[in-house]
Amino acid sequence: MTNNTIETIGCDLGDKRSEICVVGVDGEVLERRTVQTTRKAMAAFFERAASHVVIETGTHSRWVSELVEELGHRVTVANPRRVKLISANDNKTDRHDAELLARLGRVDVKLLSPVVHRGTEVQADLAVAKARDHLVAIRTKLVNHVRGTVKSFGERLPMCSARSFARQTHALVPVALKAALDPVYRALESIEEQIKAHDTMVERIAKKYPDVEVVSQIAGVGVLTALVFVLTIEDKERFSKSRMVGAFLGLRARKSASGNNDPQLRITKAGDAFLRRLLVNGANYILGPFGKDSDLRRWGLALASRGGKNAKKRAKVAVARKLAVLMHRLWVTGEVYEPLGYHQRQLEQKRAA
Repeated sequence: MTNNTIETIGCDLGDKRSEICVVGVDGEVLERRTVQTTRKAMAAFFERAASHVVIETGTHSRWVSELVEELGHRVTVANPRRVKLISANDNKTDRHDAELLARLGRVDVKLLSPVVHRGTEVQADLAVAKARDHLVAIRTKLVNHVRGTVKSFGERLPMCSARSFARQTHALVPVALKAALDPVYRALESIEEQIKAHDTMVERIAKKYPDVEVVSQIAGVGVLTALVFVLTIEDKERFSKSRMVGAFLGLRARKSASGNNDPQLRITKAGDAFLRRLLVNGANYILGPFGKDSDLRRWGLALASRGGKNAKKRAKVAVARKLAVLMHRLWVTGEVYEPLGYHQRQLEQKRAA
């Protein structure tokens, strides 16, 4: 949609300072300004006649977009990953990016692949799950550090879960390493307590969203994965077809077909990395030795059995994509999940024939 009746303002948000370019209705640059990325400075600049403001997604885009909208402006939040003119610009500077955002917004906002930020409450709830994920990552690094340090002294600590590592191995650390590793063990104990506290918060938050129970019917999808899925997508009606979820989460293979050449490429990884990792972990469980029999497991194992060096990896990603589609379908329909529903229907058709 062309918008040439009001000024268009491109704003390249930086962590401390942001570049702003104002383009008039005739396409001429009217003003360039560097503004501090603070509420006070942003509010002072945007106390002006209503305009079309274009910004990129980023750390500050949420609060800036909310502030600017409250001041009466129309805001478009661009996805730079989908706009090669921005991400692949060979003359990329904050000044040029601000003008480019303004000009693209002036021509057609669809060129910017606009995104809509989640609600404040949803984002805050999602932050709990992400904080837990970082705590788990830190715990893993500390456990690996302890194991590696002890190994360098010719000893090995017994295998155990990360959750029980501090309790089961602290007494086995060589005396010479006590001074170095005791503080690490204290940190591990503290982190374990915080992870448990976050687990409790995740359980409590999940009760606020009834849809979490619907999408967690599938074996391999726990409360954490279901909650992050619901909070990340937020609006189940945003997709006209459930199969679109796979592409939204970056689980669709890239395409670069030309003539008779159609190579098999890696997935786009364009969506939320945290949720994508959780879905792959779920797929790993479904395909693993403890996975329960289901249509999805049978399909994935058949795909993995086709051979090839990366067959199992590709099968895991493919199952993760189908898992996302299935979760969204359950969310939309509210149906009771039948693990072997497709298999049962096939048997019934054969009997009827």
